[in-house]
Amino acid sequence: MVSFTRMLNSVLLAVTYASLAQAFVETLGSKRVATHSKRTVAQGLQLEIYHPEPTYQTFGEGIEQQESLVGGLPADAVSFVQSQLQINGSQIGYKSGYQIGDAKYAYVRQLHDNIPFVNAVANVGWNGNKVVAFGSSFVQPSAIAPSQPTFDLNQAITKAEGLLDGKHNDITPTLEYLVRPNGTASLVHVIQIQNEGSNTWYEAFVDAHSGDLISITDFVAKIAYKVLPISKESLPEGQEILNDPFDRIASPSGWHNDGKINTTITAGNNVVSFTGSLSGVSKQSSPGKFVYNHNDTIDPTAGSNIDAARVNAFYIINSIHDYAYRYGFTEAAYNFQNNNFGKHGKGNDRVQISVQDDSGMDNANFATPPDGQNGVCRMYIFDLTTIRRDGALQNDIVTHEMTHGITNRMTGGGTARCLQTDEAGGMGEGWSDTNAFWAEQKSAVVKDYVLGPYVLNDPAGVRTHPYSTSKTVNPDTYSTLSSIDSDDVHRIGEVWANTLVNVYAALVAKHGFNPNAKTSPGGTEGNVVFFHLFIDSLPLQPCEPTFLTARSAWIQADQNRYKGANKCLLWAAFASRGLGPKAANYIDDFTVPAGCPHH
Repeated sequence: MVSFTRMLNSVLLAVTYASLAQAFVETLGSKRVATHSKRTVAQGLQLEIYHPEPTYQTFGEGIEQQESLVGGLPADAVSFVQSQLQINGSQIGYKSGYQIGDAKYAYVRQLHDNIPFVNAVANVGWNGNKVVAFGSSFVQPSAIAPSQPTFDLNQAITKAEGLLDGKHNDITPTLEYLVRPNGTASLVHVIQIQNEGSNTWYEAFVDAHSGDLISITDFVAKIAYKVLPISKESLPEGQEILNDPFDRIASPSGWHNDGKINTTITAGNNVVSFTGSLSGVSKQSSPGKFVYNHNDTIDPTAGSNIDAARVNAFYIINSIHDYAYRYGFTEAAYNFQNNNFGKHGKGNDRVQISVQDDSGMDNANFATPPDGQNGVCRMYIFDLTTIRRDGALQNDIVTHEMTHGITNRMTGGGTARCLQTDEAGGMGEGWSDTNAFWAEQKSAVVKDYVLGPYVLNDPAGVRTHPYSTSKTVNPDTYSTLSSIDSDDVHRIGEVWANTLVNVYAALVAKHGFNPNAKTSPGGTEGNVVFFHLFIDSLPLQPCEPTFLTARSAWIQADQNRYKGANKCLLWAAFASRGLGPKAANYIDDFTVPAGCPHH
């Protein structure tokens, strides 16, 4: 074990320090989707966003940590990363972490002069006392800017506000280092800039010496729609009255109580659903009831439709909060709650969902800032039919948007910075579609799935193909990425989502289906297993994951929770869409590892 650890040290060190140079040459034409993305912001300003390509290892049953496990999670994480990368203790600092059962997750950042790096991070996963996953984008910059800023913070704020057409919010700016594509590290003022009117919310990185805006984090994830010939259509499924649908484990005080205050409006500990302003909520229709009929033969703003939409959005976001909580998206794992009930994480960050938001049309988005700041979802009216339709009544759109909050928070330790490359951002779209698919399954029969047909009045929905196990219906494989424009994150997401739908189908075919999966995480059925792996893989994967590292995180998650019982099934499902063990550089591999039967 000692010799293996020493070999791992040298290999990871070499690979990590080579990652900068490697990232420059491993491109697909001009598509560097694993490390780069382009953002066009206010005034047509174009920025090249760069994140070092992480190394990533999973260790199956795990490896013993050679250092003494006596210092608690922060000390163990720092010690492990330091030993693996052979770096000085002054170059590393604990960021955050948590434990659920035997699983532990920690996030560590690279430091210089006690200043953290924005985009050089490491994550460690344990199962019991054994390390099962390690990712790192630590770098050895060719040059590091002086650690004392020479460009004034107030000037930096003014500069960022002007370039990003917004205003600095009340989040205190920080001083950090940002690794650049040329291998240097710039000292930056990190400033949050928002524009409520145009739905933008950025984390701006202003060079603390030159004053240039050199990069951003975009907290807002958006969904795109095709505009096709349309005709009028009614709601695909009718409304139902549900009594006390909240989960008492996930929401112990219910949906209208934060442990201190009861409400009789569409506001509670997990979410507030409103129109116009936070006070524009829906009240109970009668004591203890929120019963409003929706009529799509009249405009979404007419009659009781706006109340029906606010109540539906409130119900959907709360429902996702509750079932995701059951599977691991808890307070300690950086979820969205005002009151965390002493269960770690940062509170005061419930989701704010703006229904019939007047700042846009035919769309929806979700802004995910770091843990401790409110997630903000905006749902729009769609005017593609003779009588307009309300996105808040298309449940898969609401689910898609809320899932952005889950994946952005759980990848990278609550920073919301770790799905910013084109490939990682595309996978974020794919996870969101996949959760919408999972939430709407009603039986073991896995039918082709179409997203968003109601608001478009188009049975083809908003994606290029239905999600399907049939390659005739959906031919996407890993190599499809080579033909996709690098910044088309929704199309990239389709490839990932369809891959996961095939994983889901394989698990359900083997283990069956539990109709109560949302409240039965202890079940052994395939849809239960799938969602455990969905959530478990997020904190295991590295910052800025790729299809390959995310796939490895799924395999490792199965080893952690199910002792690898589904290893070959998972490999076969991933390989069926080109993600076999030899897949690389967007070239398909349809094989499975030795020891797994060929399907």
